[in-house]
Amino acid sequence: MIARRWLTLGVALALATPSVMCAQERSLPSEGGANESVAPADTGTWPTQFHLGTNEFNLGFATIVIGAGFLQDYVSYNQDSASAAEFDLERQGFIRDSRFLFSGMLRTPRRIPWQLGLLYDTQKSQWLIRQTMLNIPAPEVWGQVHVGRFKEGISLNKITNGYDGLTQERPTFTDVIPLFGDGIKWLGYLPKAHFLWSLGGYTNWLSKNESWQTYRSQVVARAVYVNLDSDSAGQLLHIGAAGHFGKPQNDTLRLKSKPEVFIAPLFIDTGNFPATFGTISGLEAYYRRGSFVTGAEYYGVWARSAQEGNPSFNGGFVLASWLITGEVRPYATPGGMFKGITPRRPVTKGGKGALETVLQVSYSNYDSDTLSGGKFWRVTPMVNWYLDDHLRLEFTYGFGNLDRFSPHATTEFFQARMQFQFSKIDDGGD
Repeated sequence: MIARRWLTLGVALALATPSVMCAQERSLPSEGGANESVAPADTGTWPTQFHLGTNEFNLGFATIVIGAGFLQDYVSYNQDSASAAEFDLERQGFIRDSRFLFSGMLRTPRRIPWQLGLLYDTQKSQWLIRQTMLNIPAPEVWGQVHVGRFKEGISLNKITNGYDGLTQERPTFTDVIPLFGDGIKWLGYLPKAHFLWSLGGYTNWLSKNESWQTYRSQVVARAVYVNLDSDSAGQLLHIGAAGHFGKPQNDTLRLKSKPEVFIAPLFIDTGNFPATFGTISGLEAYYRRGSFVTGAEYYGVWARSAQEGNPSFNGGFVLASWLITGEVRPYATPGGMFKGITPRRPVTKGGKGALETVLQVSYSNYDSDTLSGGKFWRVTPMVNWYLDDHLRLEFTYGFGNLDRFSPHATTEFFQARMQFQFSKIDDGGD
Protein backbone atom coordinates (compact mmCIF):
# COMPACT_ATOMS: atom_id res chain seq x y z
CA MET A 1 0.00 0.00 0.00
CA ILE A 2 2.84 2.39 0.86
CA ALA A 3 4.52 1.58 -2.43
CA ARG A 4 1.33 2.38 -4.31
CA ARG A 5 1.04 5.70 -2.51
CA TRP A 6 4.57 6.66 -3.47
CA LEU A 7 3.96 5.53 -7.05
CA THR A 8 0.82 7.70 -7.23
CA LEU A 9 2.72 10.64 -5.72
CA GLY A 10 5.59 10.18 -8.12
CA VAL A 11 3.31 10.14 -11.17
CA ALA A 12 1.44 13.23 -9.98
CA LEU A 13 4.68 15.09 -9.31
CA ALA A 14 6.09 14.09 -12.67
CA LEU A 15 2.99 15.35 -14.44
CA ALA A 16 3.11 18.59 -12.48
CA THR A 17 6.70 19.56 -13.28
CA PRO A 18 7.21 22.89 -15.08
CA SER A 19 8.68 21.18 -18.15
CA VAL A 20 5.25 19.85 -19.14
CA MET A 21 2.92 22.42 -17.66
CA CYS A 22 3.08 24.90 -20.51
CA ALA A 23 1.88 22.62 -23.27
CA GLN A 24 -1.73 22.11 -22.20
CA GLU A 25 -3.39 25.19 -20.78
CA ARG A 26 -6.81 24.72 -22.38
CA SER A 27 -9.83 24.15 -20.17
CA LEU A 28 -11.11 20.61 -20.33
CA PRO A 29 -14.69 19.94 -21.48
CA SER A 30 -16.87 21.41 -18.80
CA GLU A 31 -20.28 22.04 -17.39
CA GLY A 32 -19.31 25.62 -17.17
CA GLY A 33 -17.96 27.40 -20.19
CA ALA A 34 -16.62 27.05 -23.68
CA ASN A 35 -15.46 23.60 -24.69
CA GLU A 36 -12.15 24.29 -26.39
CA SER A 37 -10.62 21.72 -28.70
CA VAL A 38 -8.02 21.45 -31.40
CA ALA A 39 -10.86 20.30 -33.66
CA PRO A 40 -13.33 23.20 -34.04
CA ALA A 41 -16.91 21.98 -33.76
CA ASP A 42 -18.28 24.30 -36.42
CA THR A 43 -15.75 23.83 -39.24
CA GLY A 44 -15.65 20.04 -39.39
CA THR A 45 -11.84 20.10 -39.54
CA TRP A 46 -9.84 17.49 -37.71
CA PRO A 47 -6.10 17.48 -36.96
CA THR A 48 -3.91 15.15 -38.98
CA GLN A 49 -1.02 14.77 -36.54
CA PHE A 50 -1.00 12.27 -33.65
CA HIS A 51 0.82 14.36 -31.04
CA LEU A 52 -1.13 17.58 -30.45
CA GLY A 53 0.69 18.72 -27.30
CA THR A 54 2.69 17.39 -24.38
CA ASN A 55 -0.30 15.56 -22.93
CA GLU A 56 -2.77 15.70 -25.85
CA PHE A 57 -3.12 13.15 -28.62
CA ASN A 58 -5.25 12.44 -31.70
CA LEU A 59 -6.63 8.89 -31.74
CA GLY A 60 -8.48 9.36 -35.00
CA PHE A 61 -11.97 8.78 -33.64
CA ALA A 62 -11.31 11.17 -30.74
CA THR A 63 -8.74 13.39 -29.10
CA ILE A 64 -7.46 12.62 -25.61
CA VAL A 65 -5.96 14.87 -22.96
CA ILE A 66 -4.27 13.18 -19.99
CA GLY A 67 -4.53 15.04 -16.70
CA ALA A 68 -3.94 14.31 -13.04
CA GLY A 69 -4.58 15.72 -9.60
CA PHE A 70 -3.10 15.13 -6.16
CA LEU A 71 -3.93 16.46 -2.68
CA GLN A 72 -1.72 15.95 0.38
CA ASP A 73 -3.30 16.99 3.69
CA TYR A 74 -2.03 17.51 7.22
CA VAL A 75 -4.15 17.99 10.34
CA SER A 76 -3.71 18.37 14.08
CA TYR A 77 -6.20 19.11 16.86
CA ASN A 78 -6.63 20.80 20.20
CA GLN A 79 -9.49 19.22 22.16
CA ASP A 80 -11.21 20.16 25.38
CA SER A 81 -11.99 17.38 27.86
CA ALA A 82 -15.46 16.70 26.43
CA SER A 83 -14.12 16.36 22.90
CA ALA A 84 -11.24 14.15 24.05
CA ALA A 85 -13.70 11.88 25.87
CA GLU A 86 -15.70 11.27 22.68
CA PHE A 87 -13.09 11.30 19.91
CA ASP A 88 -9.56 9.94 19.62
CA LEU A 89 -8.08 12.52 17.26
CA GLU A 90 -4.45 12.18 16.23
CA ARG A 91 -2.14 14.46 14.29
CA GLN A 92 -1.47 12.98 10.87
CA GLY A 93 -0.71 13.53 7.22
CA PHE A 94 -2.62 11.68 4.53
CA ILE A 95 -3.35 11.61 0.82
CA ARG A 96 -6.72 13.28 0.41
CA ASP A 97 -7.10 12.64 -3.30
CA SER A 98 -5.16 11.21 -6.21
CA ARG A 99 -6.66 10.75 -9.64
CA PHE A 100 -6.22 10.71 -13.39
CA LEU A 101 -8.60 12.56 -15.66
CA PHE A 102 -8.92 11.74 -19.34
CA SER A 103 -10.87 14.01 -21.66
CA GLY A 104 -11.18 15.10 -25.24
CA MET A 105 -13.48 15.39 -28.22
CA LEU A 106 -15.29 12.65 -30.13
CA ARG A 107 -14.98 12.89 -33.91
CA THR A 108 -18.70 13.12 -34.58
CA PRO A 109 -20.60 15.53 -36.87
CA ARG A 110 -21.34 17.55 -33.75
CA ARG A 111 -18.17 17.45 -31.69
CA ILE A 112 -18.95 15.89 -28.30
CA PRO A 113 -16.62 16.46 -25.33
CA TRP A 114 -16.03 13.41 -23.15
CA GLN A 115 -14.48 12.75 -19.74
CA LEU A 116 -13.32 9.79 -17.69
CA GLY A 117 -12.03 10.19 -14.13
CA LEU A 118 -10.21 7.45 -12.21
CA LEU A 119 -9.69 7.94 -8.48
CA TYR A 120 -7.26 5.94 -6.36
CA ASP A 121 -8.79 5.37 -2.92
CA THR A 122 -5.77 5.19 -0.61
CA GLN A 123 -7.84 3.96 2.33
CA LYS A 124 -9.25 1.00 0.38
CA SER A 125 -6.21 0.58 -1.90
CA GLN A 126 -8.30 0.40 -5.05
CA TRP A 127 -9.07 2.34 -8.21
CA LEU A 128 -12.59 3.71 -8.63
CA ILE A 129 -14.45 5.13 -11.62
CA ARG A 130 -15.23 8.57 -10.25
CA GLN A 131 -16.78 10.16 -13.30
CA THR A 132 -17.83 9.49 -16.88
CA MET A 133 -19.48 12.06 -19.09
CA LEU A 134 -20.58 12.82 -22.62
CA ASN A 135 -21.26 16.54 -22.85
CA ILE A 136 -23.56 16.90 -25.86
CA PRO A 137 -23.94 20.48 -27.15
CA ALA A 138 -27.63 21.26 -27.56
CA PRO A 139 -28.14 24.83 -28.79
CA GLU A 140 -31.65 23.82 -29.86
CA VAL A 141 -32.56 23.73 -26.16
CA TRP A 142 -30.22 26.58 -25.14
CA GLY A 143 -27.54 24.49 -23.50
CA GLN A 144 -25.98 21.06 -23.05
CA VAL A 145 -27.07 17.52 -22.25
CA HIS A 146 -24.81 15.43 -20.03
CA VAL A 147 -24.93 11.64 -19.97
CA GLY A 148 -22.93 9.47 -17.57
CA ARG A 149 -21.69 9.80 -13.98
CA PHE A 150 -21.26 13.40 -12.82
CA LYS A 151 -22.41 16.02 -10.32
CA GLU A 152 -26.15 15.88 -9.74
CA GLY A 153 -26.41 19.65 -9.85
CA ILE A 154 -27.63 20.93 -6.47
CA SER A 155 -25.75 23.64 -4.47
CA LEU A 156 -23.13 25.91 -6.06
CA ASN A 157 -20.64 24.91 -3.37
CA LYS A 158 -21.24 21.21 -4.00
CA ILE A 159 -20.97 21.30 -7.77
CA THR A 160 -17.86 23.49 -7.80
CA ASN A 161 -14.89 21.24 -8.38
CA GLY A 162 -13.10 20.38 -5.14
CA TYR A 163 -9.80 21.48 -6.69
CA ASP A 164 -11.37 24.90 -7.41
CA GLY A 165 -13.18 25.35 -4.08
CA LEU A 166 -12.62 28.38 -1.89
CA THR A 167 -12.21 26.27 1.27
CA GLN A 168 -10.20 23.16 2.05
CA GLU A 169 -13.29 21.05 2.66
CA ARG A 170 -16.94 21.75 1.94
CA PRO A 171 -19.24 22.93 4.77
CA THR A 172 -20.55 20.21 7.06
CA PHE A 173 -24.18 20.16 5.94
CA THR A 174 -23.30 19.63 2.29
CA ASP A 175 -22.22 16.09 3.24
CA VAL A 176 -25.91 15.11 3.13
CA ILE A 177 -26.36 16.49 -0.40
CA PRO A 178 -25.60 13.66 -2.86
CA LEU A 179 -22.51 14.39 -4.90
CA PHE A 180 -22.74 12.08 -7.91
CA GLY A 181 -25.39 10.35 -9.94
CA ASP A 182 -25.57 8.04 -12.94
CA GLY A 183 -28.05 9.52 -15.36
CA ILE A 184 -28.82 12.40 -17.65
CA LYS A 185 -28.85 16.16 -17.04
CA TRP A 186 -29.95 19.15 -19.10
CA LEU A 187 -28.20 22.46 -18.49
CA GLY A 188 -29.41 25.67 -20.09
CA TYR A 189 -28.63 29.37 -20.10
CA LEU A 190 -30.49 32.42 -21.43
CA PRO A 191 -28.07 35.36 -21.06
CA LYS A 192 -30.60 38.07 -21.95
CA ALA A 193 -32.99 36.74 -19.32
CA HIS A 194 -30.14 36.30 -16.77
CA PHE A 195 -31.42 32.78 -16.18
CA LEU A 196 -29.75 29.36 -16.06
CA TRP A 197 -30.99 25.98 -14.97
CA SER A 198 -30.28 22.28 -14.68
CA LEU A 199 -32.67 19.33 -14.60
CA GLY A 200 -31.52 15.77 -14.12
CA GLY A 201 -32.73 12.26 -13.45
CA TYR A 202 -30.57 9.52 -11.87
CA THR A 203 -30.71 5.87 -10.85
CA ASN A 204 -28.53 3.52 -8.81
CA TRP A 205 -28.48 0.83 -11.49
CA LEU A 206 -24.68 1.08 -11.82
CA SER A 207 -23.85 2.55 -8.41
CA LYS A 208 -25.84 0.70 -5.75
CA ASN A 209 -22.61 -0.60 -4.20
CA GLU A 210 -20.79 2.75 -4.25
CA SER A 211 -20.14 4.31 -0.84
CA TRP A 212 -21.52 7.67 -1.99
CA GLN A 213 -24.86 6.32 -3.17
CA THR A 214 -27.85 6.93 -0.86
CA TYR A 215 -30.80 6.96 -3.30
CA ARG A 216 -32.04 4.37 -5.76
CA SER A 217 -33.66 7.01 -7.98
CA GLN A 218 -33.93 10.78 -7.85
CA VAL A 219 -34.86 13.91 -9.77
CA VAL A 220 -32.80 17.07 -9.24
CA ALA A 221 -33.65 20.60 -10.39
CA ARG A 222 -31.92 23.96 -10.00
CA ALA A 223 -32.84 27.45 -11.21
CA VAL A 224 -30.57 30.49 -10.95
CA TYR A 225 -30.91 34.19 -11.67
CA VAL A 226 -27.44 35.46 -12.56
CA ASN A 227 -26.53 39.02 -13.53
CA LEU A 228 -22.86 39.43 -14.36
CA ASP A 229 -20.64 41.97 -16.08
CA SER A 230 -18.53 39.13 -17.49
CA ASP A 231 -17.40 35.64 -16.52
CA SER A 232 -14.04 36.82 -15.22
CA ALA A 233 -14.37 40.51 -14.31
CA GLY A 234 -16.64 43.02 -12.63
CA GLN A 235 -19.76 42.45 -10.57
CA LEU A 236 -21.86 39.32 -10.32
CA LEU A 237 -25.12 38.51 -8.53
CA HIS A 238 -26.19 34.89 -8.27
CA ILE A 239 -29.47 33.84 -6.60
CA GLY A 240 -30.64 30.25 -6.91
CA ALA A 241 -33.02 27.63 -5.62
CA ALA A 242 -32.72 23.86 -5.94
CA GLY A 243 -34.53 20.68 -5.04
CA HIS A 244 -33.63 17.00 -4.82
CA PHE A 245 -36.46 14.44 -4.70
CA GLY A 246 -35.67 10.77 -4.35
CA LYS A 247 -36.42 7.28 -3.10
CA PRO A 248 -33.75 6.21 -0.57
CA GLN A 249 -31.73 3.12 -1.25
CA ASN A 250 -33.04 0.15 0.79
CA ASP A 251 -35.76 2.50 2.15
CA THR A 252 -33.20 3.81 4.62
CA LEU A 253 -31.65 7.22 5.21
CA ARG A 254 -28.73 8.34 7.34
CA LEU A 255 -27.49 11.88 7.82
CA LYS A 256 -23.85 11.97 8.83
CA SER A 257 -21.01 14.48 8.60
CA LYS A 258 -17.37 14.88 9.47
CA PRO A 259 -16.18 18.18 11.00
CA GLU A 260 -14.79 19.46 7.65
CA VAL A 261 -11.76 17.17 8.06
CA PHE A 262 -11.73 14.21 5.68
CA ILE A 263 -9.79 11.85 7.92
CA ALA A 264 -11.74 12.68 11.10
CA PRO A 265 -14.53 10.48 12.52
CA LEU A 266 -18.19 11.39 12.16
CA PHE A 267 -19.10 14.19 14.53
CA ILE A 268 -22.83 14.27 13.79
CA ASP A 269 -24.81 11.19 12.80
CA THR A 270 -28.49 10.23 12.92
CA GLY A 271 -27.73 6.56 12.33
CA ASN A 272 -29.85 4.57 9.88
CA PHE A 273 -33.60 5.15 10.01
CA PRO A 274 -36.43 3.93 7.77
CA ALA A 275 -37.58 6.35 5.06
CA THR A 276 -39.54 5.87 1.86
CA PHE A 277 -38.86 9.30 0.35
CA GLY A 278 -36.39 12.13 0.85
CA THR A 279 -36.53 15.79 -0.15
CA ILE A 280 -33.63 18.24 -0.09
CA SER A 281 -34.30 21.86 -0.98
CA GLY A 282 -32.58 25.13 -0.41
CA LEU A 283 -31.46 28.58 -1.45
CA GLU A 284 -28.09 29.98 -2.50
CA ALA A 285 -26.93 33.57 -2.97
CA TYR A 286 -23.52 34.92 -4.03
CA TYR A 287 -22.16 38.34 -4.84
CA ARG A 288 -18.86 39.17 -6.50
CA ARG A 289 -17.37 42.63 -6.73
CA GLY A 290 -13.96 42.50 -8.32
CA SER A 291 -11.64 40.47 -6.09
CA PHE A 292 -14.23 40.10 -3.31
CA VAL A 293 -16.79 37.27 -3.14
CA THR A 294 -19.39 36.64 -0.46
CA GLY A 295 -22.10 34.01 -0.40
CA ALA A 296 -24.44 31.86 1.64
CA GLU A 297 -26.42 28.66 1.24
CA TYR A 298 -29.18 27.19 3.39
CA TYR A 299 -30.72 23.73 2.91
CA GLY A 300 -33.29 21.53 4.55
CA VAL A 301 -33.89 17.77 4.44
CA TRP A 302 -37.34 16.25 4.89
CA ALA A 303 -37.73 12.48 5.24
CA ARG A 304 -40.95 10.54 4.81
CA SER A 305 -40.72 8.13 7.73
CA ALA A 306 -43.81 7.03 9.62
CA GLN A 307 -41.65 5.30 12.22
CA GLU A 308 -39.69 8.48 13.04
CA GLY A 309 -42.48 11.04 12.65
CA ASN A 310 -41.29 12.44 9.27
CA PRO A 311 -38.17 14.16 10.63
CA SER A 312 -36.57 17.27 9.14
CA PHE A 313 -33.06 18.66 9.40
CA ASN A 314 -31.35 21.87 8.33
CA GLY A 315 -28.02 23.59 7.92
CA GLY A 316 -26.01 26.03 5.89
CA PHE A 317 -23.06 28.41 5.78
CA VAL A 318 -21.89 31.91 4.97
CA LEU A 319 -18.49 32.79 3.55
CA ALA A 320 -16.39 35.68 2.31
CA SER A 321 -13.28 35.65 0.13
CA TRP A 322 -10.83 38.37 -0.84
CA LEU A 323 -8.07 37.91 -3.40
CA ILE A 324 -5.48 40.30 -2.01
CA THR A 325 -3.37 40.21 -5.16
CA GLY A 326 -6.23 41.44 -7.34
CA GLU A 327 -7.35 38.37 -9.27
CA VAL A 328 -11.07 37.85 -9.93
CA ARG A 329 -12.61 34.45 -9.32
CA PRO A 330 -14.20 33.38 -12.64
CA TYR A 331 -17.77 32.16 -12.95
CA ALA A 332 -18.98 29.56 -15.44
CA THR A 333 -22.27 29.23 -17.30
CA PRO A 334 -24.44 27.25 -17.83
CA GLY A 335 -23.11 25.28 -14.85
CA GLY A 336 -23.61 28.22 -12.49
CA MET A 337 -20.47 27.78 -10.40
CA PHE A 338 -17.13 29.38 -9.59
CA LYS A 339 -13.89 28.28 -11.20
CA GLY A 340 -10.28 28.09 -10.05
CA ILE A 341 -7.84 30.98 -9.79
CA THR A 342 -5.15 31.71 -12.37
CA PRO A 343 -2.49 33.99 -10.79
CA ARG A 344 -1.70 37.15 -12.73
CA ARG A 345 1.95 36.83 -11.70
CA PRO A 346 2.73 33.13 -11.11
CA VAL A 347 5.74 32.12 -9.09
CA THR A 348 7.00 30.02 -12.02
CA LYS A 349 7.35 33.26 -14.00
CA GLY A 350 9.05 35.27 -11.26
CA GLY A 351 5.91 36.62 -9.57
CA LYS A 352 4.40 36.14 -6.13
CA GLY A 353 1.37 34.09 -7.16
CA ALA A 354 -2.15 34.84 -5.95
CA LEU A 355 -3.04 35.22 -2.28
CA GLU A 356 -6.58 34.70 -1.01
CA THR A 357 -8.10 35.04 2.46
CA VAL A 358 -11.34 33.23 3.30
CA LEU A 359 -13.69 33.20 6.27
CA GLN A 360 -16.49 30.65 6.56
CA VAL A 361 -19.09 29.93 9.25
CA SER A 362 -21.09 26.70 8.95
CA TYR A 363 -23.91 25.13 10.95
CA SER A 364 -25.68 21.76 10.85
CA ASN A 365 -28.63 20.45 12.89
CA TYR A 366 -29.26 16.69 12.68
CA ASP A 367 -31.68 16.55 15.62
CA SER A 368 -35.41 15.86 15.37
CA ASP A 369 -38.13 14.81 17.80
CA THR A 370 -37.04 11.17 17.64
CA LEU A 371 -33.46 11.30 16.30
CA SER A 372 -30.45 12.81 18.03
CA GLY A 373 -27.79 13.26 15.39
CA GLY A 374 -26.36 16.37 17.02
CA LYS A 375 -25.70 20.00 16.18
CA PHE A 376 -22.34 21.32 15.03
CA TRP A 377 -21.02 24.74 14.10
CA ARG A 378 -17.57 25.74 12.96
CA VAL A 379 -15.77 29.02 12.24
CA THR A 380 -13.00 28.68 9.65
CA PRO A 381 -10.51 31.37 8.59
CA MET A 382 -7.96 30.28 6.02
CA VAL A 383 -5.37 31.45 3.49
CA ASN A 384 -4.89 30.11 -0.05
CA TRP A 385 -1.67 30.68 -1.95
CA TYR A 386 -1.87 29.91 -5.68
CA LEU A 387 1.70 29.64 -6.93
CA ASP A 388 0.50 29.02 -10.50
CA ASP A 389 -2.29 27.16 -12.30
CA HIS A 390 -1.01 23.83 -11.00
CA LEU A 391 0.16 24.33 -7.44
CA ARG A 392 -1.84 25.62 -4.48
CA LEU A 393 -1.05 25.71 -0.76
CA GLU A 394 -3.79 26.05 1.87
CA PHE A 395 -3.51 26.93 5.56
CA THR A 396 -6.64 26.52 7.65
CA TYR A 397 -7.75 27.04 11.24
CA GLY A 398 -11.10 25.86 12.52
CA PHE A 399 -12.97 26.30 15.80
CA GLY A 400 -15.85 23.85 16.18
CA ASN A 401 -18.54 23.24 18.79
CA LEU A 402 -20.52 20.00 18.98
CA ASP A 403 -23.85 19.66 20.81
CA ARG A 404 -24.45 15.93 20.77
CA PHE A 405 -23.18 14.55 24.02
CA SER A 406 -23.11 16.15 27.45
CA PRO A 407 -21.43 18.58 27.86
CA HIS A 408 -20.79 20.41 24.58
CA ALA A 409 -17.46 19.50 22.99
CA THR A 410 -15.06 22.08 21.58
CA THR A 411 -12.33 21.21 19.10
CA GLU A 412 -9.73 23.33 17.32
CA PHE A 413 -8.51 22.18 13.91
CA PHE A 414 -5.15 23.04 12.34
CA GLN A 415 -5.05 22.00 8.69
CA ALA A 416 -2.78 22.39 5.68
CA ARG A 417 -2.96 21.14 2.10
CA MET A 418 -0.61 20.89 -0.86
CA GLN A 419 -2.52 20.64 -4.14
CA PHE A 420 -1.14 19.65 -7.54
CA GLN A 421 -3.17 19.55 -10.71
CA PHE A 422 -1.97 19.09 -14.24
CA SER A 423 -4.22 19.97 -17.19
CA LYS A 424 -6.73 21.60 -14.93
CA ILE A 425 -9.39 19.26 -13.58
CA ASP A 426 -12.76 20.61 -14.62
CA ASP A 427 -16.36 20.54 -13.46
CA GLY A 428 -16.99 16.85 -13.79
CA GLY A 429 -14.70 16.20 -10.82
CA ASP A 430 -15.73 16.35 -7.19
